[in-house]
Amino acid sequence: MTEWFEQWFGEEYLRLYPHRDERDAAEAVALVDRTVPLAGRRALDLACGPGRHATHLAARGARTVGFDLSLPLLARARSRAGRAVQFVRGDMRRLPFGPATFDVVVNLFTSFGYFAEDAQHAAVLRSVATLLTRGGTFVLDYFNAPWVRQALVPREERVVGRQRVIVERHISADERFVTKEMHLLDDGRSFLERVRLFTPDDLERLLGSAGLHITHRFGDYGGAPLTPATPRAILVSCRR
Repeated sequence: MTEWFEQWFGEEYLRLYPHRDERDAAEAVALVDRTVPLAGRRALDLACGPGRHATHLAARGARTVGFDLSLPLLARARSRAGRAVQFVRGDMRRLPFGPATFDVVVNLFTSFGYFAEDAQHAAVLRSVATLLTRGGTFVLDYFNAPWVRQALVPREERVVGRQRVIVERHISADERFVTKEMHLLDDGRSFLERVRLFTPDDLERLLGSAGLHITHRFGDYGGAPLTPATPRAILVSCRR
């Protein structure tokens, strides 16, 4: 059975999300750099998408590898970064790197939580821990579940280019997932996004079970403290 994320992150995604903010990407990487200096470090951008963050990691002196499943997004990333970043295609549930390969691993802009079973999420984090050198850093940038619940917009209509789109959002009956359905009115197609509604406490437990120790908690890309009212849950952890 094809997973939703195997169908969605392609050319249509790039057309419907042309507004992804370079400033956000630059601020996120700047926060990483303030927390763990990047110059000279071996860095992995896990689920790098079209390469916004990987490019900024490399610009700050990290020897950067971008990793993603989507061929269209990787093509965009290669076009953006040129030879500054090495890109590898694959599924994060089967990471093709050896132990202690990276000093820093980042997973930014809620590029996690896509799987139906929590055991798969836990397995990914255990794999991430093995990729890190002793004392290496993992930065997980996730939406903040309390903020999502409060700010959720159930329905909106927008125009992207020439395409009319209705976006419907809801939280599943078991409250484990937040779901977004995007209906393209002009051609009758629909796309689904479904992300696990992990709270910061849930994420901390997962990271701890993977052998990663939390060192910093931020609530936005400016480095504000994490609270229920902040939009992001940015957890910085290290391998002991």
